[in-house]
Amino acid sequence: MTHSEPLADTHTLPAGINLVATPLGNIADASDRLRQALADADIIAAEDTRRARNLASALGIEPRGKFVSNFDHNEDSRTSALIAAAKSGKKVIVVTDAGMPVVSDPGLAVVAAAHDAEVPVTCIPGASAVTTALALSGLGVGHFCFDGFAPRKSGARRAWLESLVAEKRACCFFESPHRLATTLADAAEILGPQRRASVSRELTKRFEETKRATLGELAEWAADGVRGEITVVIEGAGETMREVSTEDLVERVEELAAAGDRLKDACKKVAAEAGLSKHRDLYQAVLAAREENR
Repeated sequence: MTHSEPLADTHTLPAGINLVATPLGNIADASDRLRQALADADIIAAEDTRRARNLASALGIEPRGKFVSNFDHNEDSRTSALIAAAKSGKKVIVVTDAGMPVVSDPGLAVVAAAHDAEVPVTCIPGASAVTTALALSGLGVGHFCFDGFAPRKSGARRAWLESLVAEKRACCFFESPHRLATTLADAAEILGPQRRASVSRELTKRFEETKRATLGELAEWAADGVRGEITVVIEGAGETMREVSTEDLVERVEELAAAGDRLKDACKKVAAEAGLSKHRDLYQAVLAAREENR
């Protein structure tokens, strides 16, 4: 790749709103631009001011700017003051506890308001749990969607998973270690136990681990408990599915039904395994086959 213009000066923090990525865990991932931003900012808007101060201290930096809190529950009220400061020529940086601001972290309200007010916005890139987990997954992630945190409530979570049955893109999301086993069990049931996925925990930290397997295998693995900050990637529909005939699918449904599954439940399972978006079509095919074989 060639550049027609010289690269920007990486040692100058501009006035305006600056989104600044911070390390996920390994302090060595701190960039020179992050160090410079912490040193030069007039205002450091942090998700947790204590953690931001600790980060600066660990990097051997004594910020000259003022620390202000900017988290989910006060961001809306904090935004106007940050925009006013940026408009007056102040250098404002926005940092979260780890990773990239805005991506399931505070920062969106400030960025949106800055654009509306025609205040300059720039980003100092760096660590992101999303792209790190995608790269580590070993799955087909050339096209992907990011869904933030998985829904907490069972009904909402299952409805969300239903929406992924025919999703061709890989899906990346965050999950609490306390709910991981339940979410993976639901995913194995709804998306099929053979659909592949990966679970990454404690990215860049001492106990980092990425486990890639089928959803059925991962659900069994997680049943004993998994600790740490979790990022999950589920492969898109059709990536590992072989072409099967309707006759094969009907036969599989009848096997499950003979083993004790309700017909509709068997159809849902087989449709998920085959990457079909509608189990009702398979249900009708089973009924038609039964009628023909009478």
